[in-house]
Amino acid sequence: MSKEQYRRLVWDTLVRENATLPPYPVHGRIPNFINAEKAASLLASTYEWKNARVIKVNPDSPQRWVRISALREGKVLIMPTPRIRDGFIILDGVDAVKASTIKGALMYGKRLKSIDELINHVKHVDLIVEGSVAVNMYGERLGKGEGYGELEFAILRELGVVDADVPIATTVHDLQVIDDRLPQDPYDVPIDIIATPTRLIMVDRREHRPSGILWSMLSREKLMSIPILQELMNKGKRRL
Repeated sequence: MSKEQYRRLVWDTLVRENATLPPYPVHGRIPNFINAEKAASLLASTYEWKNARVIKVNPDSPQRWVRISALREGKVLIMPTPRIRDGFIILDGVDAVKASTIKGALMYGKRLKSIDELINHVKHVDLIVEGSVAVNMYGERLGKGEGYGELEFAILRELGVVDADVPIATTVHDLQVIDDRLPQDPYDVPIDIIATPTRLIMVDRREHRPSGILWSMLSREKLMSIPILQELMNKGKRRL
């Protein structure tokens, strides 16, 4: 099966089993799911979470509980802006509920649009939390298919604010955990921790992660729409 076939299988299964929550439609999104707060709570019980001061979390609906938990615990929260067009947002010491949505983050957080702003405000990210459509016990993950989660990781790797072995977690419904091996590309970023509403899965041996941006696989469309990518390319004098 292809990546898209696995995504559709999961989306269809979640809808059939009445396991979803708004926003709708679920297809084409990181799906919001029933008991997402329980998955976030299990993630917050891990050593990796407790040991993290700075956490980067995706902006999708099911991970709102993760963002709330981070801010309530006094952690520094890093969020990407939509499609990374305005870089990243840093949130620290703000209202956890109000700032946990994209609209709230843009209102209460500070936008980090350039390389200098990023490295001046974010010295090191201790934990990354990603949204997922499908995952498996090997740490293979599928997002919704646009590649922004992988690109966010690659940008932060290029800037040296995340290590190759930074813990990466995801929160998903149990129905999103697939038994099969999932198709993966060179830019895909395997994960370490899967938190569902009922269990924690610690990946034993995951695959190697990319060391930065794979420029040869980056589309010109993405490059032209993300200023920080253009800045990185110009700084490295690279060409697509």
